[in-house]
Amino acid sequence: MHLALIVLDGLGDRPNPATGGRSPVEAAATPNLDALARAGRMGEVMIIGPGVAPESDAGVLALLGLDPVRDSPGRGVLEALGIGVELAEGDVALRLNFATADGDGTILDSRVGRSLGSAESAALARALTAADLLGSEHVRAEVRATVGHRGVLWLHPTDGRPLSPEISNADPFYEKVGGMGQATTPERPRRLRVRPLAPTAEAQRTADLVNRFLDSPVPILVGHQVNAKRALAGKKIANEILVRNAGALPSHPLPSFRDRTGLNGAAITEMPVERGIARLLGLADLFVGPMGPDRDAALGERAARTRSALADYDFVYVHLKGPDEPGHDGDALRKKEVVEALDRAFFGPFRMALDAPDVRVLVTADHATPCIARGHTDDPVPLLLVGSGVPPDGPRDGGPKFGETAAAHGSLGRLRGSQVLGLLRDGSLPGGP
Repeated sequence: MHLALIVLDGLGDRPNPATGGRSPVEAAATPNLDALARAGRMGEVMIIGPGVAPESDAGVLALLGLDPVRDSPGRGVLEALGIGVELAEGDVALRLNFATADGDGTILDSRVGRSLGSAESAALARALTAADLLGSEHVRAEVRATVGHRGVLWLHPTDGRPLSPEISNADPFYEKVGGMGQATTPERPRRLRVRPLAPTAEAQRTADLVNRFLDSPVPILVGHQVNAKRALAGKKIANEILVRNAGALPSHPLPSFRDRTGLNGAAITEMPVERGIARLLGLADLFVGPMGPDRDAALGERAARTRSALADYDFVYVHLKGPDEPGHDGDALRKKEVVEALDRAFFGPFRMALDAPDVRVLVTADHATPCIARGHTDDPVPLLLVGSGVPPDGPRDGGPKFGETAAAHGSLGRLRGSQVLGLLRDGSLPGGP
């Protein structure tokens, strides 16, 4: 049996006036996903649990059968692993966002309008690193840009005194719970003071260091030519830094995916955090990077690589970023269009893989990002199981429209994220048909 877990980032949504009172997913023309739904079974997934709006890394870890609170080394570490940072024992890494704030410190946009290019963020990151803002404290503070407004803050002690990841977030839009981050909605979106989460000298020192670092960059950022050019062009400037989900290398590495499941697995990913998860779990790294300007061509390439990987591996995890960003932007029409592109350019050619008698596929999401909410929520997300050994719910010439309503009424019912991998492997729920 060859298994594929296809994760559509932020797919889940809610009814929206801009899409005729339906969700953007249900309003989208999805003939290929509809055909798969007719050929398989549907249900929905509460990724973590009621009241928990997970970040992508937590959602993916849950779907891969792990406990993100207990098992995650932290979003910062996953991002660092995804870009090849050689973390050492005693180091701490944090996920970083360049952001836009007003003169009073209110966060106007935690993503700089999504218009900060990767080359621009890399130039800002180099300037911050060159400033050696914590050198007098015997800590090398290095900023590594990743994609767009995203990056990593890497803290490396040079005096042999280890740092601690047990610190809170400065990013007001996310709360740290163990190794997991969950979305929040602050009343006043301002950068938070970082505080220790453990009663240790190491945690206190690390919190103080991060606060000192975050208090220093504004003159460097505001005076940088990247922001000068952006201001002249009428664009938002990157004059603030938000960090979250500090992590460190685990003292005891997690068992590999193969050791834990017996499956020889691979991961086709686009962003550093998902690539970091693949590396953490020992999945073969088939990284493809962010999509370029020709989205349909990129999706077609991903479909072809998935088909090819299914011939070589027992299990393939595929992560497609598309639906999440218009959800954050509150753009239901664009989210509808993204879902249509996924159906047309990825699932259209990918359906050929299901002609093989030994392929089983599960399509779901890592979290919901409803356009009305403009952020992650705890809403359940659709799940579709199809392929070898999966009896269809209904006649092949009828059946549901892929989306939240069909998922809520599907025969698989409501699952937790931790049940998904077992469902994919077994083809049915314990005790089910």
